Amino acid sequence: MVTGSNRVALVLGDPGGIGPELVAKLLADKKNLEDASVLLIADRAEVDLGAEIAGMPFSYRLVNSPDSIVDAEAGEVLLFHHRGDAVGPFARAASSESGGAYTLATLAIALDLARSGIVDSVCYAPLNKASLHKAGMTQSDELHWFVDFLEHDGAISEINIMSGIWTSRITSHVALKDVAGLLTAEKIAVSAQLLFNSMTDAGRKDIKLGVCGLNPHNGDDGAFGSEESEIIEPGIALAQNWGIPAKGPYAPDTVFVRAQEGELNAVVTMYHDQGQIAMKLMGFWQGVTLNGGLDIPVVSAAHGTAFDIYGKGVARVGPMEAAFSIAKQMGRL
Repeated sequence: MVTGSNRVALVLGDPGGIGPELVAKLLADKKNLEDASVLLIADRAEVDLGAEIAGMPFSYRLVNSPDSIVDAEAGEVLLFHHRGDAVGPFARAASSESGGAYTLATLAIALDLARSGIVDSVCYAPLNKASLHKAGMTQSDELHWFVDFLEHDGAISEINIMSGIWTSRITSHVALKDVAGLLTAEKIAVSAQLLFNSMTDAGRKDIKLGVCGLNPHNGDDGAFGSEESEIIEPGIALAQNWGIPAKGPYAPDTVFVRAQEGELNAVVTMYHDQGQIAMKLMGFWQGVTLNGGLDIPVVSAAHGTAFDIYGKGVARVGPMEAAFSIAKQMGRL
């Protein structure tokens, strides 16, 4: 075997959810490991429990230092045992302070390793925001926690990926009544640029990027709102001036029809559900979340912790495999 130059840090996510099961299914399939070495940062008991639930044991080498990944061979899985400050058993099929603290502690190690160049990318199984907030996370979501932890000061956006279609959004976890007031032409141009650059970094070619309108029928010439002409169109023009092949605005109720038919493969949306509802209807168990704009690739499955099926061994591994594949691809660059 050759030494693996593509090193991925892998985190189990919330211990009360399906993350450990998904990681076991991911790592038990040798084809996922052909071109990378993996550093699993986790409680060893949780790793073994996940494999038991999945019914898919896999081989790993226990290491005393996460730096050992530097000398790992392609296809090898290293386990750095870490529990953070967690004491006692974790809650199952429920959010918990201890689960959130454990998750944040393992993520922190992974991000530090990526920031220092010891690993090339970070892939994590589903998190639970309630657990993270119980553990003291003050940010609205994990992306903003990543931003603060890494002291990142550039543009960011959660990017969702499903069956070759990529989406970013101008606003995210905010009240719908606040969306229009948060839109600016520059934000639209920056989001289009971030989406285009992220796709390029992942090796995508022939990017066909569309920008979604805000109002029904794109405002119908001002009858239902003027954001399209006053903000979105100038934002698209600015993006084009920056060399981004952005087009639009496209009517919100048909833009994803265009994407399904191949006219577009990238969509900038104005708010969370404008893209998320369409993407999840098209393929809930296929989606990937990329934390776009960060200096390092940080990727996960787009679905949640699925407490309702914890321990049943029925969780579908497809999104985690897709996330892991993107983490490997972006980590090569």
